[in-house]
Amino acid sequence: MKMWQGRFQKEEDESVNDFNSSISFDSRMYREDITGSIAHARMLGKCGIIDESESEKIIDGLKGILSDLESGKLEFDMKAEDIHMFVEEVLTKRIGDAGKRLHTSRSRNDQVALDVRMYLMREMDEVADRVKNLAEVIINKAKQHTETVMPGYTHLQRAQPVTLAHQILTYAQMLKRDYMRLSDCKERTNVLPLGSCALAGTTYPIDRLMVAKELGFSSVTENSIDGVSDRDFVLEFAFCLSTIMMHLSRFSEEVILWCSSEFGFMELDDAFATGSSIMPQKKNPDIAELVRGKTGRVYGSLTTLLTMMKGLPLAYNKDMQEDKEAIFDALDNTKLCLEIFAKMLDTATFRVQKLRDAAGFGFINATDCADYLVKKGMPFRAAYKIVGELVAVCIEKNTTFEKLPLEEYRKVSDVFSEDVYTAVDLDVCASGRKVIGGPAKEAVDNQIANLEKFFKEV
Repeated sequence: MKMWQGRFQKEEDESVNDFNSSISFDSRMYREDITGSIAHARMLGKCGIIDESESEKIIDGLKGILSDLESGKLEFDMKAEDIHMFVEEVLTKRIGDAGKRLHTSRSRNDQVALDVRMYLMREMDEVADRVKNLAEVIINKAKQHTETVMPGYTHLQRAQPVTLAHQILTYAQMLKRDYMRLSDCKERTNVLPLGSCALAGTTYPIDRLMVAKELGFSSVTENSIDGVSDRDFVLEFAFCLSTIMMHLSRFSEEVILWCSSEFGFMELDDAFATGSSIMPQKKNPDIAELVRGKTGRVYGSLTTLLTMMKGLPLAYNKDMQEDKEAIFDALDNTKLCLEIFAKMLDTATFRVQKLRDAAGFGFINATDCADYLVKKGMPFRAAYKIVGELVAVCIEKNTTFEKLPLEEYRKVSDVFSEDVYTAVDLDVCASGRKVIGGPAKEAVDNQIANLEKFFKEV
């Protein structure tokens, strides 16, 4: 029998029960639901709202349910409406009428808001740990390649010389921001909604601060309507996950390109690649492709949540039940992608010579050649034009700046002298960019040190 049965004259249709039920997905919050209920029961007893003896009986009963669920002795009843009613029904069966007092001065509206906040805060820590782990894998790879020259790209065209360390540390910087966003999101999630009840609080003399302290919340919601109708923290977490996935997807795109024969910059370990059912020569970067594909799925969850909330009047509406499947799916996929991407990257091999060879084509030292002329006193725009003419000469003669004879340089401008070959040397081009944030070894080493310091202290 449903708890609201006294108001209705008919039994609920079986299809309505199935449609309305959420236990199939909210059962994953059983620890949070029981832990929150224990704190609530203890507060009820301390405040004299129920007898302390009943409070202790409820707490013992709840602890038993938690133990039995975790050991497998107790299984979820999929016919229950939700995790809250399942726990309450089992509790009442076990300890009798005392179990019915647990819901005093509480509604499922503030109860589910509590459960979701507690569950997501725990998962935010888990996601943050995986973000940190991937960042550390990238940093360790970067340490091995601080002098590995490669072409940097804009518009997917070879642009300027960088190092492999400089290139991949870009993603470590993205992950650093992801970690910071998760920390900020957790801070805004860390607010206790319990005590808001259905929407208008309660006339019972409850102690919300006591419950907040026991559960580890930093503060309590200041508006009871907002307490039950707010899902900003879910939306914000979904955005954090979407941004993480966007970063993983960008890196995945690089991995996919770099593993191709056309680039040949890296090779995945056999344990983290797949083959073809018909083409025996193939070695496919399926992990990176799946990460790229799952990014759209996580974006979809964010869009679902935003759309769900956009037209809701205050306070709680049943639409908000849809928040859990969306955020849980986004969460599960992001965690999975972070874990397997880290393993894939950690075992991958970079082809140093291929990277260096690629840097030798495409005139990626053209800007350095122009800077050479500027340092000789020529205006940059004039130098830019001259170097453009040199590029045309090199293309015509099928050569590079490094191999172009000095007389060809001097045909374009008599400013050129023998030292131009030092200026356009790719290693010199990369190592000369010592500015903070640049690809020179000194700058990259400093970047690595700062990243290591950040992730060590968080």
